[in-house]
Amino acid sequence: MTDTNTYTPPKVWKEDTDSENRFSSINRPIAGPTHDKELPVGKHPFQLYSLATPNGVKVTVMLEELLALGHKGAEYDAWLINIMDGDQFGSGFVDVNPNSKIPALMDHSTTPPTRVFESGAMLLYLAEKFDAFLPKDHAGRTECLSWLFWQMGSAPYLGGGFGHFYAYAPRKIKYCIDRFAMEVKRQLDVLDRHLADREYMCGDEYTIADMAIWPWYGAVVKGLVYDAAEFLQTHEYTHVVRWTDQIAQRPAVKRGRMVNRAWGEPESQLLERHDAGDFDTKTQDKVEVTAE
Repeated sequence: MTDTNTYTPPKVWKEDTDSENRFSSINRPIAGPTHDKELPVGKHPFQLYSLATPNGVKVTVMLEELLALGHKGAEYDAWLINIMDGDQFGSGFVDVNPNSKIPALMDHSTTPPTRVFESGAMLLYLAEKFDAFLPKDHAGRTECLSWLFWQMGSAPYLGGGFGHFYAYAPRKIKYCIDRFAMEVKRQLDVLDRHLADREYMCGDEYTIADMAIWPWYGAVVKGLVYDAAEFLQTHEYTHVVRWTDQIAQRPAVKRGRMVNRAWGEPESQLLERHDAGDFDTKTQDKVEVTAE
C-alpha cells in the first residue's frame, strides 16, 4: 500500500485526544496515577501484578522454573492487571512501578519489602536471589547479561515498532511497516546465526537470557502474535524455530505462559495464580488485551 497522506509536524506537539488509535486509553504524555486503588496482597513472598503479554510471561516462567527446581521461597501470587481498563494507572500499581507498565513485582521476604520493575530487572533479581539460571563463571555470566540486555533493547522495535504498525495502527503505512519488518528480520537473523551451534542462548545452559527472548521472538516465529509469520517468512529461521519448540515443551514454561492470560482457548488461561493447584481449577472471564 502506498502512503496517501503527508504529515507535517507542528512546531509544538500536542496530544490528539480524538486519535483513532485503539491504545489511546493506555498511552498518555504524562506519568503518575489517574485514580486511587490499592493493590491486593496474597500470602506468598512474591506478589506479581501482571498480564501474560511477552513481558509478563518472562517473569511467570522464571517463577515457575524456580519452583520446579525446588525453591519454595519463590512461591507467588499473580494478580491480573487489565491494561485496557487502566489498572496500571492505579496509585498502588504506580507505587510499585512508576513507569505504569506490566509487570510489577514486590518481594515481601525482605524488610522492608522490595519493589522491582522492568521484566529484565526481575529476571536478574530472581536469578541472583536464588542463585539459578545465571552462569556462575565470569565469561558465561557476562554473555548471559549481554543477551538479556539485547532483548530489552531490541524488543521495542519488534513490539511497539513492527507489531504496532503491522497489526494495530489504524492506517497501514508502508514506510513504517517496511522499516520495522526489516529490523525484525535482522534481529531474527542475529538469533538464528547465534543458535546455529548452540542449544540455548548461552550454550548448553538454559538461562534467564532464554526466558527473556523466548516470549517475544518465539511467539513471532510461531505466528502467535501479530499473525505475521508468513509475512516475515519466519520458517526460514530454522534454528530459532528449533529453539522455540524446545523451550515450549518445558513444563514450567507451559505453566508460566498460562498465568494472567485472559485470551485464547479456556484451557490455556489462568487469570490469577495463588497456588500451584490453581492450574487444575481454572475459571475465566475474557478481557481484551494485546501483546504490544
